[in-house]
Amino acid sequence: MVDIAPRVARLSMPTLSGDDVTLRAFENRDFEAVMDASNDPLIPRITTVPDVAERASAYAFIARQRERSATGAGYSFAIEAGGEAVGQIGLWLRDLDQGRATIGYWIRPSRRRQGHARDALAALTEWALSTLQVPRVQLYIEPANVGSWRTAERVGYEREGLMRSWEVVGEERRDMFMYAITT
Repeated sequence: MVDIAPRVARLSMPTLSGDDVTLRAFENRDFEAVMDASNDPLIPRITTVPDVAERASAYAFIARQRERSATGAGYSFAIEAGGEAVGQIGLWLRDLDQGRATIGYWIRPSRRRQGHARDALAALTEWALSTLQVPRVQLYIEPANVGSWRTAERVGYEREGLMRSWEVVGEERRDMFMYAITT
């Protein structure tokens, strides 16, 4: 298992390959994907994607994603398909000392239902379990987000339960399904 010491030091950002996607560090050219995601009604409420589609706020989001590895918080990848960023996926290490990490992801509205989330989730999960040797990888998914929990199940994640009033989304507390996969 990865030692928790890297959480206080810069993490090295790898490039990972799925069947049809590449997971890589965010670049300034990815601002259009961020702007597209900012127009989604849910993504800005549950992530740090800005809810105003302006270049400056998109570039600020990209800079924050680069900081994740620089501060040791985790890995934030742009999901690239067909030469452009189609989404984001991150592996967050806050609970690594407990033997678990958490993944979160989104796909920009114009590129959904093409298998990008499944491919990205499979690639990052495999890397976390095998290369980083994290014993447990988990996801929190809103019950209404059917596409996301079906994606998780296709990759092999199992639903473990409903976490009542688990997270603040927008201005209200929301239930979340807990999904996990283990070594």
